Amino acid sequence: MTDVKTRPFSDEKRWVVIYPTYIDSKKSLQQGRRIPKELAVENPTSTEIHDVLSATGLNPVLERGKLHPREQDREPEKLGRVRVMLKNDDGSIKNKDYPTSKSIS
Repeated sequence: MTDVKTRPFSDEKRWVVIYPTYIDSKKSLQQGRRIPKELAVENPTSTEIHDVLSATGLNPVLERGKLHPREQDREPEKLGRVRVMLKNDDGSIKNKDYPTSKSIS
């Protein structure tokens, strides 16, 4: 098994992962929300996250069958996550407006 940190940044395993739970205002921090409630949205879907990130030019990848480990609800709208490449293989920032995973949120 290869260490993820030795892979190039273009390898999807190095990309930032965003689950809808991370930005759901109805979730607590213990349930997986990662941003302040004031910045969060109610019941986001992975498709909505993908569409918003696509509009910024980040070229996200939607993985429909994935579920956040802390998500209790197995409803179809809760399924999915989005992967986004933030750095080029040489380590430079791909999009200057979004240099870190926190800047995407």
